[in-house]
Amino acid sequence: MTSDKRYYFYKNPFFKVYATVDKGLVKMHTSGVASRAIKPLTSNMMDLFDGKKPAVIKEAELIFSTWMPPIPSKAFDRLVSSQMGYIRGKMLPEQVTISITEECPNKCLHCALPDTKNKATLPVETVKNVIDQVLDLGSTFIVFDGGEPLTYDGLEELIEYVDRDRALTGMFTSGVGLTLEKAMSLKEAGLDMISVSLDSANEAGHDSMRGRLGVFNSAIEGIKNSLKSGLLVNMYVVISPDNIDELDDFYTLATELDVHEISFFEIVPTGRWMDRSDGLMTSEDHKKFDYFVEKAERMDGPKLFPIPHVLKKMGCFAGRKWLHITPEGDIFPCACLPLSFGNIDQNKIADVWRKIRKDSTYNGGICLMRDPEFRKVHNFD
Repeated sequence: MTSDKRYYFYKNPFFKVYATVDKGLVKMHTSGVASRAIKPLTSNMMDLFDGKKPAVIKEAELIFSTWMPPIPSKAFDRLVSSQMGYIRGKMLPEQVTISITEECPNKCLHCALPDTKNKATLPVETVKNVIDQVLDLGSTFIVFDGGEPLTYDGLEELIEYVDRDRALTGMFTSGVGLTLEKAMSLKEAGLDMISVSLDSANEAGHDSMRGRLGVFNSAIEGIKNSLKSGLLVNMYVVISPDNIDELDDFYTLATELDVHEISFFEIVPTGRWMDRSDGLMTSEDHKKFDYFVEKAERMDGPKLFPIPHVLKKMGCFAGRKWLHITPEGDIFPCACLPLSFGNIDQNKIADVWRKIRKDSTYNGGICLMRDPEFRKVHNFD
């Protein structure tokens, strides 16, 4: 079914970018007297949307992805502004993940957090200060992470604190503790999206990866409770050699649960996964994933967000579009790259961001943690 409804991404007197929806897929358009000159500069960004399935279609707004502010919205306008700056070479930390606590009931084999054993937790007022700083820098997506953020006392207070005209809020969770009451509390606080992690589409596989029995059932119940509460729900899958043959099973499960989106992220050799010699995907694994993505994008079911494909097209986002805060307050280019450029107790985040941006290492190439030379220089091997 084709709709004449236009969802404007950007408009000024000379140039407009907008989307329509045709047979459930987004179609991108440009118009205006400057269209011919500007369109080539925006083609890479438009390609990310054009011909793709959105997460949610509403009469008044289009939610292309659970990772992105609704279209239209003031927060989305800020995101577009940052993208226009990106074209001019100006980088902003669009997505900031804040690991508010190391507390977690699970023992995940691929946990990116180091085993510091001190169970560090960021105070509420400290996190609020971080939120103020990154919003002033231009961030449009603030994600609360852990550990398990559901163990954090004050989570709703942090969610409420984020200015919705400037950014949307998200949360990564294993689903442990995500009761219907908790999901409704998060929704009432203003949480925009919740991302529930699954490492296997079957109970035994997932529980084994998470180091504890019952985590799979908690994840499934958490997804169901989040959907009942009205939250946008993303199923988050870290693909590795261990689960690469479960891609169809993951998508079937996501379809049965009726989540809004399923995202795939490729395993990174970091944290507890750093020393596993057989832990990285092979060229054959990548071919399997490519084939699956091509097939799934034509299937009925939730929106598919293949993060490896986006990063392959646009380069690694670490220190370019991503920034990460650890429970100890260290400031990393991303959650998978354990290299501190400063600490929130001693440094302003804007100063740290400028320091990262002056480092030519963060140029949008391949994932640095997969670069043998980078790992050797920083003693990650």
